Amino acid sequence: MSFLDKIKARLGKKVGDSMEKAAVPAKEEAPKKAAAPAKEAAPAAPAALSPELAALLPGAPPGGKIKFAHYWGAACGGCDVSMLDIDEKILTVGDMVDIVFWPIAADGKVSDVEALEDGEITLTLFNGAVRNSENEHMAHLLRQKSTIMVAYGSCAMLGGIPGLANTTNTKEILDYVYTKTPTMGAFQKTQKSPVIPQTLYKAPEGDLDLPVLYDTVKALDQVLDVDYYVPGCPPTQKTIAVLLGALIDHVYNGAPLPPKGTVIGAEDKTLCEECPRKKENRRITKVVEPHEIDVDPELCLMDQGIICLGPATRAGCGAPCTQAGQPCRGCYGPTSAVDEQGASMLTALASLFPVLDDDPNMGEDQIIDIMRQVKDPLGYFYQFSMAKSLIRRSVKEKGGK
Repeated sequence: MSFLDKIKARLGKKVGDSMEKAAVPAKEEAPKKAAAPAKEAAPAAPAALSPELAALLPGAPPGGKIKFAHYWGAACGGCDVSMLDIDEKILTVGDMVDIVFWPIAADGKVSDVEALEDGEITLTLFNGAVRNSENEHMAHLLRQKSTIMVAYGSCAMLGGIPGLANTTNTKEILDYVYTKTPTMGAFQKTQKSPVIPQTLYKAPEGDLDLPVLYDTVKALDQVLDVDYYVPGCPPTQKTIAVLLGALIDHVYNGAPLPPKGTVIGAEDKTLCEECPRKKENRRITKVVEPHEIDVDPELCLMDQGIICLGPATRAGCGAPCTQAGQPCRGCYGPTSAVDEQGASMLTALASLFPVLDDDPNMGEDQIIDIMRQVKDPLGYFYQFSMAKSLIRRSVKEKGGK
């Protein structure tokens, strides 16, 4: 029994229990002089589902359940968990799909996927960037076996936070993690030579291998052809609902899917256009973090000196972060009109510097002073999009040139 079937069974039991508790108790009857012989009780009829619950359980599609896969690449795992954020709609997923590969939720082996016919999987959600040889192998395998490949979440769509590793390389990362950090540094001092994970180790029982860590982190569409994109870190319930709605309508009613390349559940306008905060385009001379000031709950965060990537980020999430007093970090990526999210944000920030004709004169030194207040420019402006930026990665020239 899959975890979806277990959820369905539990919910069905809860519905039955609640109906039993809600039943109107029968009136007490007067004592009878002589009890009639007891008849064998008929088996209880199964509890009827409420109309709401019945709508969530449409049964298998006309052509039978579609095959579904969900893979976790270089990512934190939040995208996997986000599928449970859809609450009771997970029941509809249970009726609609047959999980053939989803390591976090169901038992399955890579050999099971390899045994499938090409295109036999209707839908694969691939979350996470392509960081190592295993990620790349699984990406190509699932693409071969899937009709629809979706880059699910910021890391698959843009490279995400793992893409920040493109500012260095594998050798430097392994050296720092396994020799420079305090805990590992103390361990290495007890060894004759540095102990670093190897990609292959020949043990008496056989060869043991680890995936090869690549120098360059890539978004999914930098490795293979992608049909759709679902942005977010992780995608919000609202965005997932749009994806599910399109899939349900297609599978049950034969409705056409969105055009290939569509960014599902997002709009081609900036987050600022759906953020309810009031924009006054104030000039700023100081950059602050939200915890350093008493944040005005109604005024635009940028107007308060807080770097918010709303001007350079696609709308669609509903602006939950800015409404909670926290700046947008850009996880939905840039609009189609922008290729370089970081540069777009730098332009938006610079537009608030007091350098206009009707503002006080501002020298270059003052501009530099403001920019120095940005504690982590790369983390602010390229937190999710480094792998898809024009910068792409850092390069060290050889020969001292």
